Amino acid sequence: MAKDPVCGMDVDEKTAKHKTTYKGKTYYFCAPGCLKAFETNPQKYLKG
Repeated sequence: MAKDPVCGMDVDEKTAKHKTTYKGKTYYFCAPGCLKAFETNPQKYLKG
């Protein structure tokens, strides 16, 4: 399971409908709203 970086929900990588790649890493999202929020400002949701 992956963790949605926006809302913190667990997301199954195999069935996730919403995902994006940022700086060579794939991130998975529970819903299109979380994906859009991440793509608008990824640094807001990433630690370090």
